Amino acid sequence: MATQIQYTRLGDPDVLEVATVPDPVAPVDGVVVEVRAAGVNPIDGKLRSGARPSAPITEPRVPGADAAGVVLSVGADVDDWAPGDEVVVRNARGAYTTHLAAPASHLVRKPAAVSWEQAAAIGVPVGTAHQALVSLGVEPGTTLLIHGGSGSVGRAAIQLARRMGAAVIATGSAANHERLRELGATPVAYGPGLLDRLRAVAPDGYDLILDAIGTDEALEASFALVGDRSRIGTIVVGPRAAELGIRAWGGGNPVPSLPTNCGCATTPTHSRSTSSPTVSSRWTSREPSH
Repeated sequence: MATQIQYTRLGDPDVLEVATVPDPVAPVDGVVVEVRAAGVNPIDGKLRSGARPSAPITEPRVPGADAAGVVLSVGADVDDWAPGDEVVVRNARGAYTTHLAAPASHLVRKPAAVSWEQAAAIGVPVGTAHQALVSLGVEPGTTLLIHGGSGSVGRAAIQLARRMGAAVIATGSAANHERLRELGATPVAYGPGLLDRLRAVAPDGYDLILDAIGTDEALEASFALVGDRSRIGTIVVGPRAAELGIRAWGGGNPVPSLPTNCGCATTPTHSRSTSSPTVSSRWTSREPSH
C-alpha cells in the first residue's frame, strides 16, 4: 500500500491529511517510482488554499509537481527505463506520495552527485527560471537585475544567466550576500536607498529585470531603471502584469498575466518560449515609462 498527503476541501494547511491507498500500476507508457523526496512549491499552497482557481474537488487531491526516487516497475512500452533506475520526475501529478505513477517522458536520470532532496527541488524553480530568462532574451553581454536572488527561482536564475554570459546583480538580505556572490551575482541589500545602490553597482544601466519578490520597492526601482517595461518580468505579481505593462511567468498565476501588446505568448513553466527578444539597447531611464 502507498501513503500519500491529500486534501478533499480547500483551506489552510490543516486540511491536509495522510491517507493509505493501493499501490499505483505502471501505465503502458510509464513507470511507478518509489518517491524518496518531493518538491514543495508555492503553487501547491495556492491550489490547496484556493488562491489559484482550480476545478471542483470530486476526489482526494494530492499536491506536488516535482519528485525524485527509484523506478519500481515499468509499462509494456517502456524501453529506456528499468527497475532500480534513480530518476527525477518533472511535471508530476500528485508527488506527495510514496509511490508515483508517471509517464516515461517525464523522467530525467538523477546524477549520482545530486541528493534526493536537491533532485526533487529542481523542477519547478529551475524550469521557471529558465522560462523567464529565455523569454526575456538574456544573452552574452546582458546586464540582468534579479529581485529576490536568494530564493529558489532566484538562485537558479543567477546560475543560468551566468552560463548564458550575462552579468547579474541580485537583491537580497545581508545574510544571503555571500551565497549570492558564490553563485556569481553582485549582491545589493533591500531597503531604503535601494535605487541608488542599484545604480551605483551598474552605472551603465540594466538591460533586463526579473522580479522574484513582488514588493512595491522592487517594482518601483525596476520602473525607474528600465524604460521599456516589456524588458521587466515577474514570477510573483502575475495578476497585475497587464496593468503594470510587464511580463509574467509561472504556474502560480491565477489569470493570464502577459500584457496584450507585448508580442509574446503564454507558455507553461517548463516550456521554452518561442518569443525571445534580442537585447539591442540598454535602458537607463530614471522615470517610469507609461
